Amino acid sequence: MPLLHIDIVSLFPRICEGPLQESILGRACREGKVQVDLINLRDYAIDRRGTVDDSPYGGGAGMVLRAEPLFACVEELADAEAYTVLMTPQGAPFTQATARRLASKSHIVMVCGHYEGVDERARQCLFDEEISLGDFVLTNGAIAAVVVVDAVVRLLPGVLGSDESSVDESFGRDSLLEYPQYTHPEVFRGMRVPDVLLSGNHGEIAKWRQEQRLVRTAGRRPDLLVRLRETGENDGNRNEENHN
Repeated sequence: MPLLHIDIVSLFPRICEGPLQESILGRACREGKVQVDLINLRDYAIDRRGTVDDSPYGGGAGMVLRAEPLFACVEELADAEAYTVLMTPQGAPFTQATARRLASKSHIVMVCGHYEGVDERARQCLFDEEISLGDFVLTNGAIAAVVVVDAVVRLLPGVLGSDESSVDESFGRDSLLEYPQYTHPEVFRGMRVPDVLLSGNHGEIAKWRQEQRLVRTAGRRPDLLVRLRETGENDGNRNEENHN
């Protein structure tokens, strides 16, 4: 049995095929660590012409995905263990914490938004969570869904060569950016690998790496430090409450 089963529902499921066959994600699929099924929403159309969308009530540009095919599709796919996700620009921003949470599920049904979105009745009734990649709009949600699947699958046990890789990287357990990395040659165009990395002193290396993570995060993503500080304070308050 796979560690995780993901259904991706889209009007354009072939967009997902290439990434699912390549690199680490492709290997995870071939080795049975994850099962990803691509479902065409048009298979649940309300007529023989494959109609799944219609113009919005009240007027306006674009088309809206109808409730009937969405309900028929999700209700057929979603078993008792299923966690349903809608990919939409209106969703909560996708983060590494979200990826870790989704990686703990056994079955995810992921519906890709298209056009002007989905009928509000489907949005209200069918989904456990709505996810956005950020404050921008894509031509369709299938691209976004593949990004989420990649981020989630790499966190499954045994998918990466070393499970520590997903802990020490950027946005790992403490949400800091990753430290600078070097490999051979030792000197390139006059630029040397830092001496501490050549010292063999693992304690000093660990200290240097943590310092570099803080420096890099402060320079590039100071918001992460603010969030980490707030989280630490909240954790401390909870611990004090637990001891009272």
